[in-house]
Amino acid sequence: MPFSPAAVWPIVMLFASNIFMTFAWYGHLKHKSSAIFLAIIVSWGIAFFEYCLAVPANRIGSAVYTTAQLKTMQEVITLIVFSGFSIFWLGENLTWNHAIGFALIAIGASFIFRA
Repeated sequence: MPFSPAAVWPIVMLFASNIFMTFAWYGHLKHKSSAIFLAIIVSWGIAFFEYCLAVPANRIGSAVYTTAQLKTMQEVITLIVFSGFSIFWLGENLTWNHAIGFALIAIGASFIFRA
């Protein structure tokens, strides 16, 4: 199979967009003393950049992947990004239960890519 930028760029862009979205949704939990209104406004601002990456990622990716495959990739990428975020930003520990649960989700997701 020849290299296709349309196959790779959506994955890269979805990783980047998920980093933004994870910070938009959960980043404020590290600063619970700030006003909720401020957290909402900042989250909206961060989410703007997520959309600037996710929308073109899906548009480009639709030339190679089905929408079900794009959504499945996004969900698995979300789990990967969230795992790192939980550890490095929130200082939470991931347990074997988390690893097993995430692995089962990834195994289930792999069926979306079978012909």
